[in-house]
Amino acid sequence: MQLVVARVGRPHGVRGEVSVEVRTDSPDERLIPGSVLVTDPVGVGPLTVETARSHNGRVLLTFGEVPDRTAAEGLRGVLLLADVPDDDDEENAWHTHELVGLRVVTVDGADVGRVAHVRTLPAQDLLVVELAGGAQRLVPFVTALVPEVDVAGGRVVIDPPGGLLDDEDDRSDDDGIDDGIDDGQPGVRPTNGGS
Repeated sequence: MQLVVARVGRPHGVRGEVSVEVRTDSPDERLIPGSVLVTDPVGVGPLTVETARSHNGRVLLTFGEVPDRTAAEGLRGVLLLADVPDDDDEENAWHTHELVGLRVVTVDGADVGRVAHVRTLPAQDLLVVELAGGAQRLVPFVTALVPEVDVAGGRVVIDPPGGLLDDEDDRSDDDGIDDGIDDGQPGVRPTNGGS
């Protein structure tokens, strides 16, 4: 099966090198010189990885089909796909396409919404949950907050801390400090060192 393994970011330098947002647990297997990656949109590729290196915590790639910065700029936002074995038996590991669309409920069974997307970040992934009214909330995809994922049952169970799913309008700011939020409290103004 083909899965997204990276998303092309901005160019780096003038020789066609690009930064990529890695979306695989195995970049050393999938983003190596000689790898041929399918693209989305399809018309941009396929692309053959020429070089791969790490620079300041980012992965930088060059492709045989991309000779310069101008061509690299045209790749911004392109998704890179690779063939991934279908026999992944890793426990507590899911692919994004398996999670998107699942119903989200709390541990006590209250319906919250649906998984709209999964954001892949360096520290942890975030579930983008679309609430019934269309608003979205970000839920860190960690066991403490997402104790159960039931792909076969079509649901994700979350245990959100207070305030995580609240509307911003429902959040009060009653700390007594004038911080620019009109909460009807007089507040205290900070000074600038004695003037």
